[in-house]
Amino acid sequence: MPTVTLPPKENALFKRILRCYEHKQYRNGLKFCRQILSNPKFAEHGETLAMKGLTLNCLGKKEEAYDLVRRGLRNDLRSHVCWHVYGLLQRSDKKYDEAIKCYRNALKWDKDNLQILRDLSLLQIQMRDLEGYRETRYQLLQLRPAQRASWIGYAIAYHLLEDYEMAAKIIEEFRKTQQTSPDKVDYEYSELLLYQNQVLREAGLHKEALEHLSNYEKQICDKLAVEETRGELFLKLERLDEATEVYRRLQERNPENWSYYHGLENAIKPSSVEERHKIYEEAWEKFPKGLVPHRLPLNFLSGEKFRECMDRYLRMNFSKGCPPVFTTLKSLYNDKEKVAIIEELVVGYETSLKSCRLFNQNDDGKEEPPTTLLWVQYFLAQHYDMISQQTLALEYINAAIESTPTVIELFLIKAKIYKHAGNIKEAAQWMDEAQALDTADRFINSKCAKYMLKAGMIKEAEEMCSKFTREGASAVENLNEMQCMWFQTECALTYKAMNKFGEALKKCHEIERHFVEITDDQFDFHTYCMRKMTLRSYVDLLKLEDVLRMHPFYYKAAVTAIQIYLSLHDNPLTDDNKELQADTANLSDKELKKLRNKQRRAQKKAQLEEEKKNAEKEKQLKNQKKKKEDDDEEIGGPKEELIPDKLVKVENPLEEAVKFLMPLKYLVKDKIDTHLLAFEIYFRKEKYLLMLQSVKRALAIDPDNPWLHQCLVRFFKGVSESKELPEVVRTVLKQEITRLFGDSNAKSFNQAYLSKHSNSIPHRLAAAKMMVYLDSSTETKAAELAAALDESLENRNIQICTEVLECLRSGVLGDCKEQAESYRAECHKLYPYTLAFMPPGYEENTKIANGDVSTETEELANEM
Repeated sequence: MPTVTLPPKENALFKRILRCYEHKQYRNGLKFCRQILSNPKFAEHGETLAMKGLTLNCLGKKEEAYDLVRRGLRNDLRSHVCWHVYGLLQRSDKKYDEAIKCYRNALKWDKDNLQILRDLSLLQIQMRDLEGYRETRYQLLQLRPAQRASWIGYAIAYHLLEDYEMAAKIIEEFRKTQQTSPDKVDYEYSELLLYQNQVLREAGLHKEALEHLSNYEKQICDKLAVEETRGELFLKLERLDEATEVYRRLQERNPENWSYYHGLENAIKPSSVEERHKIYEEAWEKFPKGLVPHRLPLNFLSGEKFRECMDRYLRMNFSKGCPPVFTTLKSLYNDKEKVAIIEELVVGYETSLKSCRLFNQNDDGKEEPPTTLLWVQYFLAQHYDMISQQTLALEYINAAIESTPTVIELFLIKAKIYKHAGNIKEAAQWMDEAQALDTADRFINSKCAKYMLKAGMIKEAEEMCSKFTREGASAVENLNEMQCMWFQTECALTYKAMNKFGEALKKCHEIERHFVEITDDQFDFHTYCMRKMTLRSYVDLLKLEDVLRMHPFYYKAAVTAIQIYLSLHDNPLTDDNKELQADTANLSDKELKKLRNKQRRAQKKAQLEEEKKNAEKEKQLKNQKKKKEDDDEEIGGPKEELIPDKLVKVENPLEEAVKFLMPLKYLVKDKIDTHLLAFEIYFRKEKYLLMLQSVKRALAIDPDNPWLHQCLVRFFKGVSESKELPEVVRTVLKQEITRLFGDSNAKSFNQAYLSKHSNSIPHRLAAAKMMVYLDSSTETKAAELAAALDESLENRNIQICTEVLECLRSGVLGDCKEQAESYRAECHKLYPYTLAFMPPGYEENTKIANGDVSTETEELANEM
């Protein structure tokens, strides 16, 4: 159908519709649409219908909008406006690929339309279609060669395609057109010059970059960036004397910047430890109060020289009372010799300070203030905690608290010691104590909430966070709005530990949504950064967005979600209350009745809370609705709500797990857990070639990993027992297995692994599990193997011992409940503070001792 041309009156109305859309006056826009469409001649005018749909979409009426835009497009398929509007609609729904198709169709009918080309270029850079982006920017440059954005966009296209020389030429051509006075401060021109220099450096043109820097130095506003870049270029060009001068100047500017000292080392190139140390000795004389020149030599010194420098560094910090001193030395704790020297020095200080208030009894000089002893004890508590001697750590921190019970840091460390000792409930109590000393400190508040979540105290953690969230809204919703991912990650882990999989998945999906939002948020920067000329930051942003899902927050959420989906696949939920059910098979009638009563009360409490939450939500929705009616600029509709029950009853858990896995496979290849989780998914899907790919990638990272060993044994067994494999696949698998592991079978492979790692507890546990998996008659031997706790064994820690205990109790190593109890008792002797190893009934006794008997009384009353 040909495009209908509107008469002057209607055409003027149509232009007003466009203006109203641009100025977000949507109600007025709809009024003008009605005026055109009420005329029988133009009741089906395609472009007006499309604009009406676009306007309705901005008011949140998505379905009606799509109907109108599609109707308009059907009536006028040759209209670039209809195609453009359809593209904008798809873009608002984040369907960027579809939007690009629409823009390309629009350009068929109006190939030089600037607005469509700009919109297309934005989507191409958003989707990283860099070749397409370069073509579109070239068209824009031809159409508008006088515009700054045309040149910059074209240069960035080449830069991102790594054609640096071409990018540098385009920027130089553009720079020549800029008329600026050398004395005038022009930040945008300065940023352009710094960006041009960055492109030259990335192209490997270091000599040209240095010349460029010297020529335009006066016009660059960021003097620090100029100096740092000059130092870097001198090093690259091996002009070491000049580099030395630059880094010495930078040192004077900021003597606490680590990178300047590393730069100076690379420039001077010391041939021995003594020469290297001399660099820092000179810095001590220049900057007597500087901490970094005293700290950095400790990384490479050893023996008596290390002792001497460490002594000076510690005394300086303890005298002036510097709480983070232990944190600055933490990286040295991989070296046992250095740890022994630190311990000897600080224990000596403590003894001497107690007797004569001097660091050493032979010292001459003024006495230390009482606070010095406090910070020495504070350091020793952290030191012994770090080397897993929690009893000694507690002795020191208790002594410090006794002398000065008002210092918050002491309570923080006490909480941390209990956490590392495996008693998170006690840790949460001490963190709460710290928080009570300063209720206005958001850091302590957040720490306390985190510890409470780890201890399973979700409600208390929410209340703790509510002290700093917006009034009138629930803390959880406000934290979600603020993308507070540490809170959501901890919540997900806690809910998972409590077997509340629906709630845990909700948190994981919320975190996933945050990352989608962060990706979408870059959209506005594509035009903004070119307008403001913040080009270096813009390129950095694009590079960051490309690897965004490498972030630890996403990694933790993805791993948690995958583990839950694997668990849901292995044990599908059969009824609504499955999440509330515990393992009741081993409970007596009395205990079962107690559990049922507890569940009933929890259900009732949850119901009341849900009703309260719904009432609050209703109130908020009413307010939002009112605001929408009053505010013409309200855009878009609400997102689909994440309902725990729906999430947990997903039809195909493995497909959902794959969605979380894919970004990890591309971006977090260096972590072995990524490939082992991939194996677990493909093992359940019986995709043998993908399983092979996963184990090969994992073997390249850590061939002795205990979890990997279990995967390999299961893979061996699966391949040998599977009868439905196509012949070609079976041949490939057998060839690869022979190439990787020789002619061994699963049993002999497991035995060889055990012989190789017989002195490591995690490896013994993995081999024991596989013994039972391959042959159930080996249960007794496997349990003995896993439950060994000899001092000679390596990797003995709370985490692995807890895992062994869980395996003994769960039946993974066969029926060994008696052995589990004796193992628990042995572990309790080794780790007396760990909750997992406490005697049965410990928590109930603690509650009674603390006077918390209300729950007990209630349960007894229900039983009677």
